[in-house]
Amino acid sequence: MKTLTTIQAVELIKDTNNIFTVTFIKKDNTLREMNCRLNVSKYTNGKGQAYNPADYDLLTVYDMKEARKLEDIDKAKAYRNINLRTLQTLTVNGESFKINTSVESK
Repeated sequence: MKTLTTIQAVELIKDTNNIFTVTFIKKDNTLREMNCRLNVSKYTNGKGQAYNPADYDLLTVYDMKEARKLEDIDKAKAYRNINLRTLQTLTVNGESFKINTSVESK
């Protein structure tokens, strides 16, 4: 498995238009695997977020697995933030990467 820095991983994520898979450590110290994608705007209200996720090393994505579980009226609840400081792995376009989290994300 190839290794990327957090910055390289974010660039790779932003360059893809496909669904990708990440694993990261959540606030409660559990490991989470998520199939997600960027640039989904269908279920937003157009106002944006009350804060800038990048200021907190977060990346807002749309959780595809969660969206499948929800009724159409609740699909807006499938948006999630990935903590880039605790990103562990990334799989994009069929290629898997281990993330070197010892390198600063900013």
